[in-house]
Amino acid sequence: MEAYLDNSATTRAFESVKDIVVKTMMEDFGNPSSLHKKGVEAERYVKAAAEAVAKTLKADPSEIIFTSGGTESNNMAIIGAARANRRAGKHIITSTIEHASVYNVFGWLEEEGWRVDYIPVDENGHLDQKALEAAIDEETTLVSVMYVNNEIGAVNPIGEIGALIKQKNPKTIFHVDAIQAYGKYRINPKKEHIDLLSVSGHKIHGPKGVGFLYVKNGTKIVPVVYGGGQQKGMRSGTHNVPGIAGMGVAAAQIYENYEEKRRAMYAVKKLFVDLVRELPGTTVNGLTGEDSAPHVVSVSFDGIRSEVLLHSLEERGIYVSSGSACSSNHPAVSGTLKGIGVKRELLDSTLRFSFSVFTTEEEIRYCAGVLAELLPMLRRYRRM
Repeated sequence: MEAYLDNSATTRAFESVKDIVVKTMMEDFGNPSSLHKKGVEAERYVKAAAEAVAKTLKADPSEIIFTSGGTESNNMAIIGAARANRRAGKHIITSTIEHASVYNVFGWLEEEGWRVDYIPVDENGHLDQKALEAAIDEETTLVSVMYVNNEIGAVNPIGEIGALIKQKNPKTIFHVDAIQAYGKYRINPKKEHIDLLSVSGHKIHGPKGVGFLYVKNGTKIVPVVYGGGQQKGMRSGTHNVPGIAGMGVAAAQIYENYEEKRRAMYAVKKLFVDLVRELPGTTVNGLTGEDSAPHVVSVSFDGIRSEVLLHSLEERGIYVSSGSACSSNHPAVSGTLKGIGVKRELLDSTLRFSFSVFTTEEEIRYCAGVLAELLPMLRRYRRM
């Protein structure tokens, strides 16, 4: 049997996504910048995708910029907003547990002369709002906070944070990395005071290599990529029509029967947490109920290195992650786990299990059964 439990890294595409990607690669393959019929046909796919995505956010299609994925969306938002508003102030804020595509950009801007504050989180991974409020001043031009943490599934109260930011400094731009939240939560940027929002296609059963950045109308931001002036000059380069078309279909489908999908994911998550907690020497990190994301569970296994357990599970057809997939080829101590106060000896003994609309109870029970077999064996081997 096989159990794919690494859906925070990437998801299997919907059949409808596969169909439209093939169609736009093999039949309607024109360049949407071309003036002839093939180009017009391709442009229709781009417009349809923008409309589909915008509808899920109660936004306008003109506020959607398609990118190559979450990393580019985060870079475009942070660098573009920081550069556009530097005369107003070079003070920017983020948290201590952001994804590398946010955290490392702030580090680079700090080297370039921006003043950066890194706001801590509590033991559940929630942003310290009092510390954030204290950090915002008249020179704060940008705050970037993730909606759902990619390692432990912590959910920030984005609406509250957005309101706090705008109350303290109405001119401060609020960027939200929603890459793990989109499709799992109904997001309304205008109600939640969000100016910039990053999303990735392959986290919601869409294609890899595509994402989008929501840019609220009137938000001051400059391009990061220059060239032919596509997408109102904000993101030059030939449109990835198959990816964009697939993104649009995935966005529409992920929000169909939305509540049913969420209930199913919470059900498999609860089953997994209940079964894992029965195993000796395990610690589930962060919250696990409906006050956490429906698709992510972080578990520490006392006395077993995460890489050893990961590959032992792989040998049994179970696929999981030792943290963010974007950093898995360059192992380092997780800033998230350190940030929430995980014991030092467990930092290198933690795996992430993540679920999707395709995850079954059978997969969960199989994984828990294999863990019950492997853990005592691996601990015994370690002692020898």
